Amino acid sequence: MNPDIPYLLVVEDEPTQRQILTEYLSRQGLRVAAVPDGRLMREALVAEMPQLLLLDVGLPGEDGFALARWLRERHPTLGIIMVTSASDSVDRIVGLETGADDYVTKPYDPRELLARIKSVLRRTQALAAHRAAPMANTAEAQPIPLGRCSFDRGRRVLLTPDGMHEQLTATEYDLLDLFCQHPNRPLTREWLLETTSQRDYDGSDRSIDLRVTRLRRKIELDADKPQTLRTVRGVGYMLVLDKA
Repeated sequence: MNPDIPYLLVVEDEPTQRQILTEYLSRQGLRVAAVPDGRLMREALVAEMPQLLLLDVGLPGEDGFALARWLRERHPTLGIIMVTSASDSVDRIVGLETGADDYVTKPYDPRELLARIKSVLRRTQALAAHRAAPMANTAEAQPIPLGRCSFDRGRRVLLTPDGMHEQLTATEYDLLDLFCQHPNRPLTREWLLETTSQRDYDGSDRSIDLRVTRLRRKIELDADKPQTLRTVRGVGYMLVLDKA
């Protein structure tokens, strides 16, 4: 077992699809295990925690949405890619709302799936590296006040007023960190998506909107009336910071 080779867990109930995925990803130099349902997924997690989980929505028993919520609550840095039906955009939206890092629709090009996997792995590995590294004694390491919270970029966490940690997923961190690098400037959805996802923008893609919604729930005093992470009509979003 080589710890330098990323370990992926595929949760897919269709045997042929499960075998195809396992064989293809293994040929790409990844270490892959596959299970058909949530019960065996939990057993596999106890045996070894993967860096990324490829999670089908239409599973027997607990569906992929329920499992994604369970995973995100317990493993905030785990990479999660949802596999959804191409005929139902609602699946993709709900998948991102549960905290998934990305989604891919069936039928998919294996090369696109591999690109998505590599993109999420880069973000989750960077997140793990930042948390393991000692904090630098620099101005950048000082928490940034954001609404009801403060953002500790060094530890990649939000700090609530009572000092508790509000964990961020890898994609949430990337987006919030990007806003902090460009405060008080309107940023387009297209640019945000391309910069954080490394993929072409699709005008129907709501992933940035959904990630902003998740961040607002964490940082705003009133997520329905955001004052820190504001919508710029016809453009995108802007992080409002006190320049003083």
